Amino acid sequence: MVTMDERAHEYVRLVLAAGVHDPDAVDAYYGPVAWQTEARAAAAPLTAIASDLDALQMRLAALDLPSEEMAARRLRVLRGQVRALVARVALQRGQRLSFDEESAVMYDAVAPTHESGYFDQLLTALDAVLPGRGPIPARYEAFRAGFVVPREKVDAVFRAAIDAGRARTRDHIALPAAEQFTLEYVTGKPWSGYNWYQGHYRSVIQVNTDLPIYIDRALDLACHEGYPGHHVYNVLIEQHLVRERGWVEWSVYPLFSPQSLIAEGTANFGIAVAFPAADRLALERDILFPLAGLDPVHAERYQQVQRLAGRLSYAGNEAARLYLDGKASATDAVAWLERYALMGPDRAAQRVRFFDRYRSYVINYNLGEDLIAAFVNREGGTHAHPARRWHVFTTLLRMPHLPGDLAVAPGLHRQ
Repeated sequence: MVTMDERAHEYVRLVLAAGVHDPDAVDAYYGPVAWQTEARAAAAPLTAIASDLDALQMRLAALDLPSEEMAARRLRVLRGQVRALVARVALQRGQRLSFDEESAVMYDAVAPTHESGYFDQLLTALDAVLPGRGPIPARYEAFRAGFVVPREKVDAVFRAAIDAGRARTRDHIALPAAEQFTLEYVTGKPWSGYNWYQGHYRSVIQVNTDLPIYIDRALDLACHEGYPGHHVYNVLIEQHLVRERGWVEWSVYPLFSPQSLIAEGTANFGIAVAFPAADRLALERDILFPLAGLDPVHAERYQQVQRLAGRLSYAGNEAARLYLDGKASATDAVAWLERYALMGPDRAAQRVRFFDRYRSYVINYNLGEDLIAAFVNREGGTHAHPARRWHVFTTLLRMPHLPGDLAVAPGLHRQ
């Protein structure tokens, strides 16, 4: 009888084979080195990889869903991961889906659509708290200009934020003693920060310094890329799924997969789990602002403005949807981001480059966060019950889930 382990081995080899053609496909791998060497040496053509994936998909579909919960989770998640890989390979071969069709098959989720009037209403609320008069994007940029971390202070601020996130996380999550990270500063990237998981409980966290770094991004990136975000997520997967259970499929992380919505959603929601608004304000006002040489008297006002501006995050999804569906040019997308996402021209252009490279991946940040938040709250992890909040959140980090699971009542299993 063919076992799940054998199917998992097939899957890992096919992810690595696809990665030979697609440099972004494999976000992390720490399985047998020989498998990656073999994949690179064979350089199987995309047509062969697509055929093998179709066969694997049929074999997984033929398996009965186990009655044991974790075994059932394992099979359902692997089916979802393979379905996404089939779509990604098809995209590499020239097939195109609409933005929503692509996100549905790759990330098991579709982001809501918002017209410009939705964002106009949010901008009206922001208008009331921004100083000055005139166009809101220009006033927002002028306001934020006073909260840039000087380049020579970036490292000290980031390390303090990471230390705070690690301390808060370790109070609630048992991490291996060997876990560690390396912090690097880079340029020329379409993203602001990235976690490259190396295996053996180690990460390389990179911060892009192409554009000005605002004070709020220090804690955002420290938590998102580090604690309790991507670094912790990958550490717990390696510890509990790869080492303890021997589930080899989790030793590879295909970026364009449902796993990414869970990873990005927990990384974003983890910021508020670790630092609720009052705690965040205290940390930024008392530690990060002084380290950056910024006047802490303005910390509360800055947090208020950023909280309102954050509600505009779905404007980025709309820009990507319009652009990738061919309904807006790159210039149009930049203009939309400037007006409704309050990005300066350089940051908006960088974001469009992100769309070009990562496509519908953008939904994983905001929709992912919203789905994670709704699930955690529904499971009793409300602000009023922080211990329960950490418990439910940690369960999402260390157990297999599909995004569709987050909308299913407890105890129910999707096929």
